[in-house]
Amino acid sequence: MVKKFIPKDLFWLIEPYGHLAEAILINTLNGFPTRGLKVIGVTGTNGKTTTSFLIHRMLHEAGFKAGLMSTVAYGVGNDIRPQMHHMTNVSVPEMMQRLKWMRQQKIDWLVLETTSHALAQHRVWGVPYQVAVMTNLTHEHLAYHRTFERYRDAKRMLFKMANRHGLKTGVINADDPSAQFFARDIKHPILYGINKGDVRAKNIKRTPTDISYEASIGAQIYQIKCQIPGSFNVYNSLAAVCVGYALGLTKEQIEQGIAALPGVEGRMTNIDEGQDFTVIVDYAHTPDSFEKLFKDIKPVVRGKLIVLFGSLGGGDKGKRPAQGKLAGEYADEVIICQEDDRQEDPQQIMEDIAKGVEEGGKVRDKDYFMIHDRTEAINFAIKRAATNDTVLLLGKGHEKTQEDATGEQPWDEISVAQNALKHR
Repeated sequence: MVKKFIPKDLFWLIEPYGHLAEAILINTLNGFPTRGLKVIGVTGTNGKTTTSFLIHRMLHEAGFKAGLMSTVAYGVGNDIRPQMHHMTNVSVPEMMQRLKWMRQQKIDWLVLETTSHALAQHRVWGVPYQVAVMTNLTHEHLAYHRTFERYRDAKRMLFKMANRHGLKTGVINADDPSAQFFARDIKHPILYGINKGDVRAKNIKRTPTDISYEASIGAQIYQIKCQIPGSFNVYNSLAAVCVGYALGLTKEQIEQGIAALPGVEGRMTNIDEGQDFTVIVDYAHTPDSFEKLFKDIKPVVRGKLIVLFGSLGGGDKGKRPAQGKLAGEYADEVIICQEDDRQEDPQQIMEDIAKGVEEGGKVRDKDYFMIHDRTEAINFAIKRAATNDTVLLLGKGHEKTQEDATGEQPWDEISVAQNALKHR
């Protein structure tokens, strides 16, 4: 509410320092709960959550007492609890309580998924990052950061913070155009990738249910198998391999740790109720993640590809037609629906997406449809599916609420999809 009474330029100037003051105060009142913790920070536009889960599971399987705080869940070891908030890094008071609890559990390492918002607002002030990971960087959250450069600079703060706390290493996606921008803050970065980097994935094999490849580090060859499909998960798992290597894990600990993670809720989650077509729930919600997912999945779809998604109200409006165009080009049918409208006009959000869908070659009510209610839209998509088709439900993933002008309502994409299949 305060934002309404402060000029926009002045608000952007003072807002981070308000959060900084809060972070310093809450840290002081809680006895600096991060003191003594060893933290691995994972940032980037896409892949943060999966990479965080892979690193956590790898450390856990190697015998470390590992904590996790991510978009999807938080906890220690096998005691992983769902993240109910509609944000990755929760408010400073709640974050401090969770960190205090983790320190009481005497964890060896904490894997902390870290967003550009949390970094720009100083909400992670005082967190002793010792390993920094950058997955990739594409245009996202520009409604908040305003320019790509400001967004990139916010991400870079993770590496600067880690340097102040005795950075052990920085792990960076060498195939990303911003790789050298981040690498310049580190004396000895580990660069990974498929086309570039010190650590590269080779002989990649993909199936609808997993991926496998060889990762070479010096003379050592790692045989990596990841149970989460998609070529983008080659990058995510390769980042985890590099972290394991930097922390001194053995070849066997790295290989077994990566293979041990069965999946991450809402990340390429296959919904199987005995139907003769495929239904997948995924959190993809940016043009970059759309393009990577569509390029991956289109060649293996034997029937139609049906894609359902919406767009966040109050978010980056520029990405809506871009996502719509990608869906229009790759999918056989597109269904536009709600996806956290918040205070924005739902019809306008759908129309913004529809412009791109039509540019991608689709015709309304023929091969693209606008159905605002997401439950109704999912039922519609699943009823249209036939043998060998693939239905992609994108944008919500693991999230447990759906937000509109009246507030938040409970939501579970996987359950809605399961019910739709059962009543088909």
